Amino acid sequence: MTTSTSTPRITVLGSLNIDLVAYVSHHPLPGETMTANSVAVSPGGKGANQAVACAKLSRSHTSSSSSSSSFAEETAHITMLGTVGADSYGSLLKENLAKHGVDVSGVRVLDSPPGAKTGMAMIVVDEPTGQNRIILSPEANHFLQPEHVSEVAHLSSSSVGGAAQEKPDLLIMQLEIPVPTVLQALRTAKQNGVQVLLNPAPAVPLPDEAFDGLAHLVVNETEAAILSGLEESVLDTEEGLEKVGKVFLEKGVKTVIVTLGGRGVFFMTGGGEGGSKKGLIKAEKAKVVDTTAAGDTFVGMYALEVVIAAKKGEQFDIEGAVRKANKAAAKTVERPGAQDSIPWRDELL
Repeated sequence: MTTSTSTPRITVLGSLNIDLVAYVSHHPLPGETMTANSVAVSPGGKGANQAVACAKLSRSHTSSSSSSSSFAEETAHITMLGTVGADSYGSLLKENLAKHGVDVSGVRVLDSPPGAKTGMAMIVVDEPTGQNRIILSPEANHFLQPEHVSEVAHLSSSSVGGAAQEKPDLLIMQLEIPVPTVLQALRTAKQNGVQVLLNPAPAVPLPDEAFDGLAHLVVNETEAAILSGLEESVLDTEEGLEKVGKVFLEKGVKTVIVTLGGRGVFFMTGGGEGGSKKGLIKAEKAKVVDTTAAGDTFVGMYALEVVIAAKKGEQFDIEGAVRKANKAAAKTVERPGAQDSIPWRDELL
C-alpha cells in the first residue's frame, strides 16, 4: 500500500483482541446464571478499534473496497502495530483491518512461544442501557515488548530495504499492551519529534515522564481520577474538571480531554500557539444501543482533525475537533458491536 507524502500519517501502537459479546436483559448479579438474548464474535481491541476508526472516518463508505483507487481517497494513512497469535482469530483481525484500509505490515504474528493465542475480550452488554462490562485476556498483546518498538514503530524517517520509511505525524497508544512498551514508545517518539496521543485505558498509575511533552491526553472520568490522584467526585463540577486538567498540564501535557459520557466532553489546553483554552461541550443526543468502541471512535475522529490541520498548516481548532469527535461517537453507540459500529466519513455529513 502506498500513500502520497502529502497525506497525513497516523500510527496506532496497541492491542488487537477478538470480542466475544453477550447481549443480556441486565448485567448478571453475583452467582446468577442467565441466558443471553444473542451473542456475537467480532474484531476488537482498543488499538485495533482506534486504527479502524481512523481509517473509516478518513474514507467514505463508497470507497470502502480494498482496491488501490479507494486508498487514494483517504484523508490519512493509518498503520497498525501490534501482536496476534498464529490462530484463526489473529487472521480475522488482520483481514478486517486491511479491509478497512489499515496498513497491517507492522502486525506481528507470534510463532513463539508455542500455542500463543490472540487476545480476547469477553463483553456483556446490558441491552436496556447499552452499557457494557468487559473482561480482558491480553494473551499475545503482552508479548509486545519494549525492544520491539524500534523494530516496528518507524518513529524516525529511515530507509528499510531500500524503500523510504516516513515517520508518522501522530502516534496513538493505549494501555492494553505492556506499560514498559508504551513508555519506550513515548521516549522514542519524543526523541524523533513525533506527537503522541495517549488514551491510557485501562488506567494504571504512570510515571511523570509519560506526561512530559505529551501532545494529547484523552481520558474518561475514572482514568482522569486514577492518573491525577484526585477523587472521581471532583469531576462532578466544571470547577473540578479544571482542577484535574491543571494537574496534567502541570505535568507537561499540552492538551487534556476528559470524556464524560452523557455529560459531554471537557477540554483544556496550555498556553501554546493558540493560547489557553477550556470548555465543556454537551453530548450529542443518541439512542444508545451499545457503548462499545464509542471512546475509540472519539479518539479516531479527534486524531484525524489533529493531523489534517497540521498538514494544512492551520491552527488546530480543538473545540471543533471535539464536536466532530462527539458526533462520530454518538453514531457509534446507536449500533451494536465494536469496529462494525464505527461510522464512515460520509455517514457524518
